[in-house]
Amino acid sequence: MEILTNVLVLIHLIGMAAIVGGWISLRVRGVESGRGLSVVVWGARFQILTGLALVGIHESQKDPLNHAKIGVKLAIALACAACAEMAAARARRGSGDSKLIDYAGVLGILNTAVAALWETSASS
Repeated sequence: MEILTNVLVLIHLIGMAAIVGGWISLRVRGVESGRGLSVVVWGARFQILTGLALVGIHESQKDPLNHAKIGVKLAIALACAACAEMAAARARRGSGDSKLIDYAGVLGILNTAVAALWETSASS
């Protein structure tokens, strides 16, 4: 089970890197669609899926979790994915919206900050 958890953590981190890196790449190039946008979308999807899987594994092993932190991270991840998906849909229609992709990038950074800075003990 430890190997599975470590692989899921790795994919979770790659998802975060895809969101933030894809967003920065789009901003540097000044592009509102294309490959960088799909990287952000898939990164957001992987973040949600792997995050839910990791919570499920920890719950099944009776590991103490901070459910408030998990709830906040899930809400941020869903908002990030929604912004990325809407930006991609608008880009496919030819009406790209750079604000939505900026929101997705900032939410990706915020979710990383919550993960790193929020106390991890279950009693917090």
